[in-house]
Amino acid sequence: MEFACSHVVCNWRCDEADISPIQNEYDNTVAFKQKGPAPPPLPPRRVKKPHPISLPLPSAPAFQPPLIPRSLPPPVPPRTDKLEGESRLKANINVVSLSVGKLVNISQASGMENFQSPVVCGKCSAALSCLSSLQRNVWVCEFCGCENSVSDGLQRVCIGQRAGVRSDDLYLPSQSDDDYQNLEDTLVVFCVDISGSMSVTTEVTSSSGFPAHISRLEGIQDALQRALTSMLQQSPRRRVALVTFGDEVVIYGDGTRTPLTLRDWALVDYDHIWQQGAAYSVPHCIAETFQQLIQRVRELREHGATCLGPAALASVAIASRYPGSKVILCTDGRANIGLGEMEQTASLSLSPLTPYFYRQLALQAVGSGVIISIMSFEGTDCRLADVGRLADTTGGRVNIVNIGTIAREMQAASRDNVLATSVTATLLASDGMYFPYEDENNHKLVREIGNVTKGLEITFEFAVKPEFMHVFLQKDTLPFQLQLSFKTRDQQRVTRIITEQRPVTSSSRIWAGSFNMSVLGVHCAQLCASLTMEGRVQEAQKQLKAQQHLLEQISQHRPIQKQESIYGNWMDTMTTICDITTESQTLSDEAAQVVYEMKRASSVGNFSSNTTEAQNKPVRKKKKKALMEGM
Repeated sequence: MEFACSHVVCNWRCDEADISPIQNEYDNTVAFKQKGPAPPPLPPRRVKKPHPISLPLPSAPAFQPPLIPRSLPPPVPPRTDKLEGESRLKANINVVSLSVGKLVNISQASGMENFQSPVVCGKCSAALSCLSSLQRNVWVCEFCGCENSVSDGLQRVCIGQRAGVRSDDLYLPSQSDDDYQNLEDTLVVFCVDISGSMSVTTEVTSSSGFPAHISRLEGIQDALQRALTSMLQQSPRRRVALVTFGDEVVIYGDGTRTPLTLRDWALVDYDHIWQQGAAYSVPHCIAETFQQLIQRVRELREHGATCLGPAALASVAIASRYPGSKVILCTDGRANIGLGEMEQTASLSLSPLTPYFYRQLALQAVGSGVIISIMSFEGTDCRLADVGRLADTTGGRVNIVNIGTIAREMQAASRDNVLATSVTATLLASDGMYFPYEDENNHKLVREIGNVTKGLEITFEFAVKPEFMHVFLQKDTLPFQLQLSFKTRDQQRVTRIITEQRPVTSSSRIWAGSFNMSVLGVHCAQLCASLTMEGRVQEAQKQLKAQQHLLEQISQHRPIQKQESIYGNWMDTMTTICDITTESQTLSDEAAQVVYEMKRASSVGNFSSNTTEAQNKPVRKKKKKALMEGM
């Protein structure tokens, strides 16, 4: 776990920007270093008192005029050093980052293995750790205060294994309930659009130097042949299947069997498509089926409409037999027939079932350990904001390609980089804390991550409830615990538990130059991208302004490092995309690609190949109209 700030700031509130410093006992400010000698202290304020009298006062008359209050001395002029040296924090710096791609790689965690189950709290499920206190076989949970009984044997084992202020334990089962899976028993399904629009040509320069026109389908055929050749050389034991879709879905599998065709009524029957796909076996590896697959690819021809939804569903069903498999979907237009169709007319709005279909398919893919990547062509409208949910939820890639880049992107998407499946992260903090934008009422947060590839990072905000502020200020430290549950590539169920504590501060009077810009920058990109995709554009804009203000404050304390400047570029990019007047507009494919990349942003030096270019390249203001498209 990596934190943005060295301390837990107890007094940050989501409405802090609207609170005057006088109204808050613990002023949420950033301390600026004082330059030069400090000004002399202010003299004490005195109110002139009346002289005592020795004679009794005469009785007051029946009518008394209203009393005029004594004149008070003029207000003390503001301390210039205080006004110039403080600036309110609008952004929440209570942020933690989890490098999930590293944490699930248990090959680097040798010596941490434990074949016993963790001892957990009966109320909040926190695990006994180095921060736990045991007295007379009773453990009072440091997270929720619940009393738990611990046997003598477990007490000796647990205390003996944990020492210090931070623990990192890896729990492995003595035996697995799942069948062992060979690491190369994964499948790559190429799901290719062969509709009539794939005949559109693009002018390119041939190897002889003369101009030539190549259709989109010809570009995909060339990219497929290159990807198959690369896989034959690097992973000859992997399985590969081919699925095409136009006005019908054709399942070729590994090319050795008779193709299965789904058409007409079958294109709107979810269960039927899933059953047919799951039953279609792919028994051979690419070393045995390379020539058959190449021949199938060369025989493809453009025709018909675009039944993208049924084809994606069938492809996921085929891949579901092998956890850790991938589906690579290539298309150039909106789905217009079958499940998930998105074609619109002037009088007919988008079906409300369309987003539901893609959400449902994405969740089913995650449950099966399948990663989906989406590729569309430049200059087309595929509604990536909707279709891209398949990739975003499952951990895949969203790319807009052209004839010159599709081969490279297809090979990158098919690369075998799955580290774990069925990943669930549970983050626990002290009772009285909560997680803004996640769970406003609970100190325990559970996030279903699903599939994890190299370089994946996720971030969370946390904050203290106002009624618990004074209680926490009496403590020196607060505990945090991460419980990461996942399946390895060989289907072994593993639980990794990391526990540590952070000091508490009564205000944010911490040197702003010490903030971890990497954690804050990644969190800003991920949070604002998520809010934008949910249609909460105004909230995203508010977060961007707060983060940009914080970046300015940090720059006043220390120079922004070259590798950190990219985070400012991300904020500029998201500001451009969020710069719309109403939330009734929809994202263009270009903008949707950038937003999905931002949702999977990772810190500098930890980029995957598909995100580096998109995250480094800011979107300029003049591209606003190209990025945002009205409904």
